[in-house]
This record gives sequence, structure tokens and C-alpha cells, in this order.
Amino acid sequence: MSADLSDPASYNAAIEGCKGVFHVATPVDFENKESEAVTERSISGALGILKACLKSKTVKRVVYTSSASTVMFNGQDVEVVDESFWTDVDFVRENLSPFMRSYMISKTLTERAALEFGTQHGLDVVTVIPSLVVGPFICPKFPGSVRSSLALVLGNQSEYSLLLNASMVHVDDLARAHIFLLEYPEAKGRYNCSSDTISLEKLSEFLGGKYPEFPIPSPESLGEIKGMKWPGVSSKKLLDTGFEFNCGVEEMFDGAIQCCKERGYL
Repeated sequence: MSADLSDPASYNAAIEGCKGVFHVATPVDFENKESEAVTERSISGALGILKACLKSKTVKRVVYTSSASTVMFNGQDVEVVDESFWTDVDFVRENLSPFMRSYMISKTLTERAALEFGTQHGLDVVTVIPSLVVGPFICPKFPGSVRSSLALVLGNQSEYSLLLNASMVHVDDLARAHIFLLEYPEAKGRYNCSSDTISLEKLSEFLGGKYPEFPIPSPESLGEIKGMKWPGVSSKKLLDTGFEFNCGVEEMFDGAIQCCKERGYL
């Protein structure tokens, strides 16, 4: 069976008879330009899938995979953000570099549209908002989140500033959170999903001690790295449901580094 995001009706057959639907994919602009076409395709694709869920008459809940980029970028001087925060797309346009700008905007507007559709049409839509996803991967290309998390290992100095205050989650915990929120009867609205927040210096200490085979920059050498220090991501709402994270920073990087070795990236 095949389907095309630009043809939402093509999902009808796959959704027919289902009780729950996970919407985990999104269009991405790999040229790092803000493309209205990408945002429009993301929104229309998501809404088309939600319409197919309504048409099925059997779907009880849709779990939509959002991103921490929908809560973090608003110019507010706070240490931690919860689900009440929304990214300000005008702030993103005016203050952030083109790197992933299109993604931040499209994810923010698409999540808003999905939640509004659910409210308007009586469809139970729950969103999962992961921070940086780290761990082993099965996709054929090097995932951007894993590449960024391994900037100190790979020597990608242009990405060091992204890790000044990095919130992250193991891919296995993220998958478990999706299933949990599909099944948890009282789930409602948005749920941040992030188990750890670590500074660039602490990450350097951890990686240097755990993986001495790599030339990890010292914490002292990273003191001059400049950039916006993004707030941490609170998962209190998710944890209050009884969900527990099984993996920490060590498991995240063990899985990511081993996978990179096996695939020739390290």
C-alpha cells in the first residue's frame, strides 16, 4: 500500500478500521529556506490525514509528532518551557539563522492547525513534542538530530552553539511515549517529551571521559562558544501521567555512536 502526503485521500485505505493513528512524518526543506510551499504541504497533509481519520468513523485518537522547536523560540528569558509556550514565528523569521528556520515555522503552524482541527471537529488529537532525539537509527541517511548531538565527536564546530543548553531524549523513550499517549485514557493536548538537559561543558566532560578514543574538545576550550542559550524542556506533564523514561544520556550516546560506527560515519 502506498500514499502521498500531497494526496490525503490516498491514506483512506490505510486508516480505515484503525482505532489509533500516529502521524510521525513531515516535509522538510533541505535547502534551509523558508518555503511557504513546505509549510502549506505540511499543514494540508496533516489536515488531510485528520479528515481521513474522521471519515473512518473508527479512529479514537490521533498522536501527532511535533517538535521542541514549537515551544522554545519566542524570545522570552526563561530557564524552562512547558506546553503552555508556543514558538513565535515572527521571532524566528527576524532573529534566527536560516538553519532549520523553515522546519521550525512549519512544525509550529502545523501543530496549531492539527489541534484546532481536533477541537473544531471533535477528534481527539494529542501532540508529542520531543527535544533533540538521540540514539540508534535505522533510516538510510544520517539523522540531523543525531548528527547535531554528536557535534563534539564529529568536530562540527558550526553546530557547537546548538548544544549550549541541549535538551534531549532517547529515540526508544520517544517511541514508548507515543504508544503510552495513544493508550492513556486521560491524555489531552500537548506533551513535551525530553528526559535530560545538559550544558555544552558538561557534555564535553561526559563524552571526553566516556569515549577517550575521540578528540573531544575540553570544557575550557568551549567557554568562548557564543550563541543563544535555549531554555530547557520540561516533561512534567508527561511524567505526571505515570510515564517513566528508561534511558539517560549514556544510553543515548552509546546507541548513537555504535550505530555511527556500524554505518561508517565514525
